[in-house]
Amino acid sequence: MDAAAAAVSVEIVECAYNCRISARVGATMGRVIRAQRKSGGIFTAHTKHNKAPAKLRVYDYAERNGYIRGVVKEIIHDAGRGAPLAKVAFRDPYKYRTRVETFVATEGLSTGQFVYCGKKAALNVANVLPLSSLPEGTIVCNVEEKSGDRGSLARTSGNYATIIGHDSNGKTSRIRLPSGAKKTVPSTSRATIGIVAGGGRIDKPLLKAGRAHHKFKVKRNSWPRTRGVAMNPVDHPHGGGNHQHIGKPSTRSRFAPAGQKVGLIAARRTGLIRGTIKTKDA
Repeated sequence: MDAAAAAVSVEIVECAYNCRISARVGATMGRVIRAQRKSGGIFTAHTKHNKAPAKLRVYDYAERNGYIRGVVKEIIHDAGRGAPLAKVAFRDPYKYRTRVETFVATEGLSTGQFVYCGKKAALNVANVLPLSSLPEGTIVCNVEEKSGDRGSLARTSGNYATIIGHDSNGKTSRIRLPSGAKKTVPSTSRATIGIVAGGGRIDKPLLKAGRAHHKFKVKRNSWPRTRGVAMNPVDHPHGGGNHQHIGKPSTRSRFAPAGQKVGLIAARRTGLIRGTIKTKDA
């Protein structure tokens, strides 16, 4: 064998060796799965159709010590939001001008109606008062989790929270959330009296994929969602197989690498909840 043929044979052997290494590495490395792509700087919120953030008034002197009156100018639909919004006009307490706030509309609210916000406002539907001024059993919505955050709890259509008690020192109040959970919030937190409008929206089924497409088109890029067992092994830890099955325990350690974190992450328990748990109302 001459020198040229020997050099060609050496190149062929090296190429085959490198191909075996790359094939072995490719078999052990998968693609970046869906969970790893989240929060990676990609734009997922479709917000160009949003009208305005739905918030209460800024907590000022007028609300802390008395009340301020506003009038409902119009009730509008906000794309991607189940509850309607109300445009409420208030006189600025410091300057000669009108401020228009966007509230979450409550059931029974109408245009031209007066809305009162403040500590000394009347107990009427759509009025905004601190929890300390509301008796136990009051149905409220758009509750502040922290005083002055302008509303963050019980805001979706048809939802409401219930005041179930006040602390003896007058600093905290206890409310029951729409999920049934009980939460302690400051008594200075404000809430809107009544139920959020638009109730019964989810009672009507979508029935077809086209309606789901338009529903999520103005919300976020989260539909359709492919199941992991329907993917190939390279795309998801649950993929592959002669039939669609996970094929391994669905629980994962909290300290697992990002590419394995699918299924039940750091689950304390699995399966159906059996029996009942007694809880205190207060």
